[in-house]
Amino acid sequence: MSTSKTADVAGSKPNILLIVSDDTGWGDLGPYGGGEGRGMPTPNIDQMAAEGMTFFSFYAQPSCTPGRAAIQTGRIPNRSGMTTVAFQGQGGGLPKAEWTLGSVLKNAGYQTYFTGKWHLGESDYALPNAQGYEVMEHAFLYHANAYTYGDPTWFPDMDPKLRAMFDKVTKGSLSGKAGETAKQDWKVNGQYVNTPDKGVVGLPFLDDYIEKSGISFLEQAAKNPDKPFFININFMKNHQPNMPAPEFKHKSMSKSKYADAVVELDTRIGRVLDKLRELGLEKNTLVFYTVDNGAWQDVFPDAGYTPFRGTKGTVREGGNLVPAIAMWKGKVPAGVKNHDITGGLDLMATFASLAGVDLPSNDREGQPIYFDSYDMSPILTGSGKSKRTSWFYFTEDELSPGAARVGNYKAVFNLRGDDGAHTGGLAVDSNLGWKGPKKYVATVPQVFDLWQDPQERYDLFMNNFTERTWTMVTISQEVENLMKTYVKYPPRKLQSETYTGPITITNYQRYEWVRKQLEKEGVKIPMPTGN
Repeated sequence: MSTSKTADVAGSKPNILLIVSDDTGWGDLGPYGGGEGRGMPTPNIDQMAAEGMTFFSFYAQPSCTPGRAAIQTGRIPNRSGMTTVAFQGQGGGLPKAEWTLGSVLKNAGYQTYFTGKWHLGESDYALPNAQGYEVMEHAFLYHANAYTYGDPTWFPDMDPKLRAMFDKVTKGSLSGKAGETAKQDWKVNGQYVNTPDKGVVGLPFLDDYIEKSGISFLEQAAKNPDKPFFININFMKNHQPNMPAPEFKHKSMSKSKYADAVVELDTRIGRVLDKLRELGLEKNTLVFYTVDNGAWQDVFPDAGYTPFRGTKGTVREGGNLVPAIAMWKGKVPAGVKNHDITGGLDLMATFASLAGVDLPSNDREGQPIYFDSYDMSPILTGSGKSKRTSWFYFTEDELSPGAARVGNYKAVFNLRGDDGAHTGGLAVDSNLGWKGPKKYVATVPQVFDLWQDPQERYDLFMNNFTERTWTMVTISQEVENLMKTYVKYPPRKLQSETYTGPITITNYQRYEWVRKQLEKEGVKIPMPTGN
């Protein structure tokens, strides 16, 4: 964790432009071997990589809401309670006590703007304009599929009463300034309609509004050059169902919906960056692009691609490794390929460091707070390395991680969905990534050397000339250190629970025992003894 204040690299506080896309696969984009080679050219993202730094071991969380919560808060999702995706109408969301990138940078003197996918709750206190963003425009509270639930052409078999409920509770595009009640600009549906004057806009057109808001924000911020800005642009593409805007239909080489949507995403990113250059802001602006979670291969072919094992929803690399590119003219060296362990959690400490402020020691309600964030600015500028040497992988209800990486070794304690989506004849009924069952293997974890075996195919624990129990010494210590933090900094109540089976008397009693043990002795991870 990094909370130390560091000297600002630019000599003055740099502007920050954070762009996040949805469900975009590690292997979809040109810098990662995708792009034109996969029938979906990404010239603008390729140019970002040529002018900046591409990260090859950059981690997210395995699904949308926890991924975005981790980016915004710099905390593993179970700390904020944002571990899973909420249905519309459930209310709740990001607790008002949490710090976000917006609130930390606003306190550092930044102009703060938000547009696009939020997916961190519906309650007024959980919206961007209540979480540190001075202006939010065209904020969307759900994943793309949610806007199709009330559409009779998508689900004609739905009970009319249920459809009416979804129509009533599903909020469309929201805009508003800090301190104001958010107003709905228009409803959203799953059709090719763009009629804001009639109160409805379809999914294919949302990214156009997001792009234009982002450009408008840049133009506004440029009028006040003495005050730095933080602009967070979150495109809805490429979450299934991918419905490219009309002008992008069949514009990819492969002419599939997903590929067309990747071309659309790349084009819109390019337009935002063109505006940044046009306004003369690129010299003092850090641009950072990344993705909320790993590829959702279970919905193939309308899905991203990852060369790694597993998919969205699992603790495998395929569910957690995501694209990330940083660009800052004159500060971030051009054309660099970085392989340090980094992740979306680290944007909080990095942006705070560049803004010249310490991370808060208390939350927004005055209680002690812990950040799982490490300062990446030495990596960005080539002046040093991050202090991060490990990464923890979580699914929805885990307090101890389902997997942990330290250095090049990864231990997998809890499998969810085994291998993710299978290929070939089994694919139709064996999509085990997002909806797969849990399988605990904690007694003897699987161990992989991610340098030699990035696809997690060869378990080295006892499948080698010599067993590698010794790899667990450092991994167990890292997990134990993590668990100790829960004693002083307990996780918040889950904001949206998922069904994990019946609540049993045994589990309740076990919880009471664990709580007492945490208070007395902390948590010990016993070493496997071998065989």
